[in-house]
Amino acid sequence: MTGAQVIVLATPVFLLAIALEFAIGVARGRNTYRLADALNSLSLGVMSEATNVFGTLVKVAMYMLVFEHVRLVELSASSPWVWLGALLAYDFCYYWLHRGGHRIAVLWAAHVVHHQSEDYNLSTALRQTSSGFLFGWIFYLPLALIGVPPLVFGTVALIDLLYQFWVHTQQVGKLGWFDRWFCSPSNHRVHHAVNDRYVDKNYGGILIVWDRLFGSFTEEDEAEPCVYGTRAPLRSWNPVWANLQVYRDLVLDSWRARHWTDKLRVWLEPPGWRPTDVAEGWPKPAFDIREVQRFDPPLSRAAGWTAAGLFVLAVVGLSALLWNAHLLSWAVKLAGGGALVALLWLIGAITQPRATIARGRPMAAVR
Repeated sequence: MTGAQVIVLATPVFLLAIALEFAIGVARGRNTYRLADALNSLSLGVMSEATNVFGTLVKVAMYMLVFEHVRLVELSASSPWVWLGALLAYDFCYYWLHRGGHRIAVLWAAHVVHHQSEDYNLSTALRQTSSGFLFGWIFYLPLALIGVPPLVFGTVALIDLLYQFWVHTQQVGKLGWFDRWFCSPSNHRVHHAVNDRYVDKNYGGILIVWDRLFGSFTEEDEAEPCVYGTRAPLRSWNPVWANLQVYRDLVLDSWRARHWTDKLRVWLEPPGWRPTDVAEGWPKPAFDIREVQRFDPPLSRAAGWTAAGLFVLAVVGLSALLWNAHLLSWAVKLAGGGALVALLWLIGAITQPRATIARGRPMAAVR
């Protein structure tokens, strides 16, 4: 069974968990869902999986190239210690990729998609980038170098990804000793917050130990509730624009910079860094958490039902594409992926009235 087929089988479980979390939130009087935001997050998840049909080819090709020609040894896939070690090593590499995704602008341009939701719930977990394949594979090459078999690598990568689903919730409080060792809902809420004390903290995927070792851990403080989103809000339900927003800002800043070194630094410095001449010529407002307002345009009942129905159609289409991807020609896969992107764009257009589009234009690339 392919990894894509595993995702298809897991999809009903994800959606049932989301429904359960919604029901619990309503029963507790602490509902954390808005229909348009949840549909936007889920649409970005569908788009990510559709583009991964092609992006996975890049990641697999690069891993196999190093494994086949540069590996130091070849570890045995029959040893349980190899599997356990590979999972720990993968999680360690993920920590540094995740940290890099917050500290290097070009990596943030991909990762920002996951943080754009101003709600925090299980639908946020499925809000994934469509461009992570461009550079993310670099961080996992050490596993190929030490001889982790591709089957083991692919499996532990899937385990690490699936684990992180459940930590995206506000319905689970602190968990005592578990919070000290593992990425938990409390620890990951901190990661998604834009508060000064929380921003750029708690990068761990399965283990939070990496953050404690490398100085990036901060505990959630009930006296300072987390404020979710990014410091340069997307203010749009357009899933295509969600993936392009920060890339566009980086291209503009790089183009406008006078010095060639600054044109390069725009991509490699932390998000929000801008050359002096660009910052002076094209100033952007400083972030003030007291002025944060959630993007929440009105959504009619008819538009909501229409968008939800189209999303169900998108899920069915994605499931068919992923389940049969290994049997389809590249032309058919490209056509199927393109149709899904168009459908997801339509869902975003339906949930965002035209009057709000002007207010959803790009802002600063600062988180």
